[in-house]
Amino acid sequence: MKNLNRVHLNGLRALEAVGRLGSLQAAAEELGVTVGAVSQQVIKAEEQLGRAIFERTARGLRETAFGGPFLTRLSIAFRQLSEAVATTRRRDDAILTISVAPIFASRWLIHRIDRFTAAHPDIGLRIEATTTLVDLARSDVDLAIRVGPGGWPDVVTEFLIPQVVFPVCAPALAERIRTPADLAAQPAVVDGNDVFTWERWLRAAGLDVAPPRARHVFSDASLCLDAALAGQGVLLAYPVLASWALKEGRLVAPLPIHVETGMGYYFVTAPGVPEPRKVALFKRWLRAAVAEDVDRVTGAVIPARAAASPSSP
Repeated sequence: MKNLNRVHLNGLRALEAVGRLGSLQAAAEELGVTVGAVSQQVIKAEEQLGRAIFERTARGLRETAFGGPFLTRLSIAFRQLSEAVATTRRRDDAILTISVAPIFASRWLIHRIDRFTAAHPDIGLRIEATTTLVDLARSDVDLAIRVGPGGWPDVVTEFLIPQVVFPVCAPALAERIRTPADLAAQPAVVDGNDVFTWERWLRAAGLDVAPPRARHVFSDASLCLDAALAGQGVLLAYPVLASWALKEGRLVAPLPIHVETGMGYYFVTAPGVPEPRKVALFKRWLRAAVAEDVDRVTGAVIPARAAASPSSP
C-alpha cells in the first residue's frame, strides 16, 4: 500500500466526492468544508498523482479519459472503507436497530414485539420508525423492512411477503355489503397517497361494478384505518395494516377477495456485512409471525384470480 503515501487521503476523498456528486458545491456540502477547500484538495491531489482527473470547462469539472475509470475504482474503495467502518458500530449484539415505516411499526409490529422479546430476552430492540431510506452502510441500522418492487441498488434485499389489498370496514357497515355491487352505495375512505385505487382493485378482481363513493380522503394510511374503525367508510387495506383490528373484530372483510398489488415487503441490509445472530433471529421470528398473521387474515379471502363472477360473495 506504499502507493497511498503519494497522496493525502483527504485529497482522494475530495476527488471521489466531486466525481460521484458531479460538482464542487455538492462535494463541499457532503464533506462539510468550503467549495474553495474542495477545489484546493482536488488540485493538490492531481499534482500528487501526476495525472489530471478533471478537465476545467465553462460548465464546471468534467472527468478526463483517465479520470473516469480512476474515479469508479476510487468510489468502490471508499464504499468498502465505509462498510468496514460501519461494522464497528454493530458490535453490540445486545441491541438490534431496525428501520421500518411508521405504519408498519404502529399497526403491526407494536402488537407483537413482546413475543420476540419473550423468546430472546437477551436482545433489546431499537425501532426507527421512518419512511426515509437510510444509508445502511453508513448508519447503525442493522435491518430495514421496506415495501416496494424490490431490486434497490447498493443493498441486499430478501423477499418477505407479497402485498395484497382487500376491502375492510366496521361491522355495522359490513351488514350492507353482501355482493360487490353493494359497494356503489357505500362511502369510501381513501388514502390519497396510494396508487392502488378502487378502480384498479375492481379491474384486477374482474368485477364490473361501480366503486364506492369517496367520502373522506387522507394523506396518511394510519388515519384511513382510524376512519374505517370509526365507521366512516370502506377502506382498501393491507393485511399488515388491518390485521390487528380484524383479529379483535373491530373491522371485518365483507367481500373475501384480495388482489396483489405487484409490490412486496422486503428485508433490507447493507452489502458485504456478515449477518449477525441478532438479525438472523429477528428475521426468522418475523417471517414466521407475518406468515401466520397473513394466513389468518387472508385464509378466508379468495384471491382475485379465483373470483367466479362479479356477484361472487
